[in-house]
Amino acid sequence: MAVPLLKMKPVRKGRLPWRERLTRFRWFLFGKEADKGFLFRLFIYLILIDTAYIYLKPILYMISTMVKDSADLLDPSVIWVPRSIFTGVLQDAWSKLRFPTAFTISLTMSLCVSLLQTVSCAIAGYAFARLDFPFKRFWLFCLLLSFIVPTQVIILPMLLAASKLGLMKTYLPIIIPALFGHGLKGALFVIIYRQFFYSQPKELEEAAKIDGANVFKIFFKVMLPLAKPAILVVFLFSFVWTWNDSYLPSMYLNGEKNVPLSLGLSQIQTLLAQQAQDVGPSIFDEPLKLAASFLIIFPPLIIYMFAQRWFVEGVERTGLVE
Repeated sequence: MAVPLLKMKPVRKGRLPWRERLTRFRWFLFGKEADKGFLFRLFIYLILIDTAYIYLKPILYMISTMVKDSADLLDPSVIWVPRSIFTGVLQDAWSKLRFPTAFTISLTMSLCVSLLQTVSCAIAGYAFARLDFPFKRFWLFCLLLSFIVPTQVIILPMLLAASKLGLMKTYLPIIIPALFGHGLKGALFVIIYRQFFYSQPKELEEAAKIDGANVFKIFFKVMLPLAKPAILVVFLFSFVWTWNDSYLPSMYLNGEKNVPLSLGLSQIQTLLAQQAQDVGPSIFDEPLKLAASFLIIFPPLIIYMFAQRWFVEGVERTGLVE
């Protein structure tokens, strides 16, 4: 007996069934995985845009304010976009900072400190990660303690030591500690290196020992070339923090005429406060401070623009995100 064929509803070519279309729309909104959907990506982009706005708004306000003339500064309707570009404030900040001289001092001091800390902290970090020596846990505790204790607590004995050695009003008290892995944030850099070297496989050292390499050859020929991400992170951190530091230069260089850029901003603020007491405040006081701040942060911004890719990769590979 022949079985009658069931009649199928014809499906239009080029159109999917409504259930499949609904499934695809749900996948588009929420994704097959939690982090693949449109709503999740929209949420992430909103967070990134808000975060970028928080960091970029002060810089944009700084640039917008320092190029305003007196008419734009007195006009409340002019907030972000000035009617004309006025560079007189920027030139005044350049001269008050003694920018060429101060820039040379800041660059030389930051490069010396960052290079010395990059090498000395790498040696200390490798020792804490791979070598066995007496009272290792105790010295590691002292290292963490030096990281926790702020500089303001130990600045008095540092000043007394610098005064007895005749190093006041020089840059040597800032540069010499970096030679021994100390200096500004030196303990943090040792910890970064320790974390990196500790995560490397021990087979590399064992293979080098079989070939007859001693500790120094293992460090300089095997481990240090692998530490390029950590080297870049430590160098950039040390450079930027030394560049922006105004506390230590103000202690050691008190009364000096030629000072780094970070201390030049403090001198400008003191000068403007004195002028405000003598002749009254000026509408160009705030733009002058902003122009000086922009001249100070501009060189590190240029460096970070070119090194941000390797910097982010270095942070990931050194384990700082953990």
